[in-house]
Parts: sequence; structure tokens; C-alpha cells
Amino acid sequence: MSDGSHQAQHPLDGEDVAHRQHDADASTDSRDRPLTALAVSATLHCLTGCAIGEVLGMVIGTALGWSNSRTVLLAIALAFVFGYSLTIGPVLRSGVPFKQAVRVALAADTVSIFVMEVMDNAVMLIVPGALAAGLTDWLFWVSLALSFVVAFVVTVPVNRWLIARGRGHAVVHSFHH
Repeated sequence: MSDGSHQAQHPLDGEDVAHRQHDADASTDSRDRPLTALAVSATLHCLTGCAIGEVLGMVIGTALGWSNSRTVLLAIALAFVFGYSLTIGPVLRSGVPFKQAVRVALAADTVSIFVMEVMDNAVMLIVPGALAAGLTDWLFWVSLALSFVVAFVVTVPVNRWLIARGRGHAVVHSFHH
């Protein structure tokens, strides 16, 4: 055919029928790909801020000899600070006033950071000895890395759901153009 479509020339031509089915499946998948890609990107963005805050909080708390609970609270607080900061910076550069940029960051990142923090701290609490391990102990770093992987995997669908409804990180994208 001259229209370039993948239609079978003969009803028994299995290869062309398979191509048509693949094309139909691909068109369904392609509608979900941009949304999923955006959710993955938003989650990586969130993970970056959370990881910076978590690691910095753990290092500071350990260096100061703080208890596990104080160290974890500091790490969570810093995860929110760095997570929001990574959003506020680009929004400010787009010309948005500071107060509005803070509101955008809160709307865009709060749920994502919250879910991520719940998950990564849950993993650190579940892994025996992870929090008690020092910064020079491989158990601490392996547990922390595992906690980030688990947090990422759990947070991607949350961000996807939020973005599909025009919430979460979708709020930020109107300021990037």
C-alpha cells in the first residue's frame, strides 16, 4: 500500500500480521512512555536531593556522636531541604519570585520526598545493624544504597500517578518553558 501502513497483503502472511499487532501494542505503550519517563526523571531528581541530605545528615550526626534517632531526623530534614532546593533553583532562574518558587517546590516535591524518606529510612531500620554501623563500615553504605534503590522503585509509580493528574513534579514543568 502506498500509505506506508503495515497491513498484510495476504491473510495468511503471519509476519505482516505480527507487525500489525506489534504496531498496535507499541502505540498503546507509547502513550505511557512519556509519562513514565517523566516520573523516572522526577524520581531521580528527588532521589538526588534526598541522597545528598541523607548522606550529609548521617555524616554530621555520626561525626557529632548523636543518637540514631537524632541522626535520622537530621538526615530527613536535610533530605527535604536539598530536595526542595534542587527544585527552587531552576524555578527561580526561570524568573519566578522566591515566594512562588518555594510554593512550587512544596507542591512539586513534598509527596515524593515523603515517600522516598519513609522507604529509605524503613530499609535502614529493617537491615540489622545498618544504623549502628559506622561510616567506615560497608554494612552502612550497602544498606544505604539498597535503601535508595527501594525508595526509587516505590516512588516512581507515586510520581507517575501524581504527574498524570497534573500534580507533583508536573507543576514544575510549566516553569521550564
